[in-house]
Amino acid sequence: MITDDKARLMRLATLLSMSVAVLMIGAKLAAWILTDSVALLSTLIDSTLDGVASLVNFLAIRHALQPADHDHRFGHAKAEPLAGLAQSAFIAGSALFLTGESVQRLFHPAEVKEANFGIGVMLVAVVVTLALVIFQRFVVRRTGSLAIGADHLHYTGDLMMNGAVILSLLLSTQFGLTLADPILAMLIALYLLYGSWGIALRSYNLLMDREFPEPTRQRIAAICMDEPGIRGVHELRTRSAGLTDFIQIHLSMDPDITLREAHDLSDRVEAKLRQEFPNADVIIHQDPYGLPEMHQHPVAG
Repeated sequence: MITDDKARLMRLATLLSMSVAVLMIGAKLAAWILTDSVALLSTLIDSTLDGVASLVNFLAIRHALQPADHDHRFGHAKAEPLAGLAQSAFIAGSALFLTGESVQRLFHPAEVKEANFGIGVMLVAVVVTLALVIFQRFVVRRTGSLAIGADHLHYTGDLMMNGAVILSLLLSTQFGLTLADPILAMLIALYLLYGSWGIALRSYNLLMDREFPEPTRQRIAAICMDEPGIRGVHELRTRSAGLTDFIQIHLSMDPDITLREAHDLSDRVEAKLRQEFPNADVIIHQDPYGLPEMHQHPVAG
């Protein structure tokens, strides 16, 4: 369940993320203009992507946190994966642009200028990004937000990229290794493409209602079967939407028990499932044991 405190933490995390991105865009833009470093250009592009992604996340989370209404009985959680698909396409395009710039610089090396200023900007970026990552980790632990979790991973990657840019500037200016600048930029472009694919895949799976991993499905079945009176489990369907898990399952019971007994038995199973999956929306259907469909549609089928 998403409480008001969790919702406020999620909104605060997205606001801080946007603020950090805007700050980094301004500082890195100035540093790139002065240094003409393609590696610094790569991290400027990444910070620009951060800003766009953070804005999209803010809007998506704001929409996803709206309660279910008459036209959206299952809530608005799929706003997050829809935004994720758009982000992944934008990130992939920017990575390809960066790759082109890096290849051009490989064949036409250029001297990096004002490296000390660039290094200073990147050190500030490391400190600010580290503070944001620590706060995001706290929010993810409190809320379990997938969107902020993805943002946390992205900014954790930024820490590595900022360090790579500092290394590139040092190698170019102190050791004369001018090719280090475009090579590291190309590695950063590959990282962006990899991240873009991960975002697209997670978004696609959420939109297509991908089932839980098989071990998790078997765990759900085991929880149900641990309750005395449950004779079988079938028609298990699972999916996730935002912060909510959905579990639908048919339970086979003794056909001679009363409706009230079947209801109470289902409530006990539901309570156990909610204890194991606190953010789950659980729907249970009771079947008399011995029906043909329980053999046609087993839990793992």
